[in-house]
Amino acid sequence: MPECDNEGVDIGRTLIVAGLVIAALGVVLTFAGRVPPLGRLPGDLTLRGDGWTVYLPIATSILVSIVLTAALSVFAWLARR
Repeated sequence: MPECDNEGVDIGRTLIVAGLVIAALGVVLTFAGRVPPLGRLPGDLTLRGDGWTVYLPIATSILVSIVLTAALSVFAWLARR
């Protein structure tokens, strides 16, 4: 019988934590309403024409990327300790 390592258990726990974080974020956004600065930053573009609209949230994407990178870096640092 092959030896069982705990790698699968660690991945399972990580997925559960990630799911809980996403669910908590969804609840916060649902009850908090619209987050005012997101989506209307100075680098977000809205192109409108006859019967169509294209929205390019460039600045919002960069801000969210920076925040998520910082949060995940802190999480990884804490996991290594």
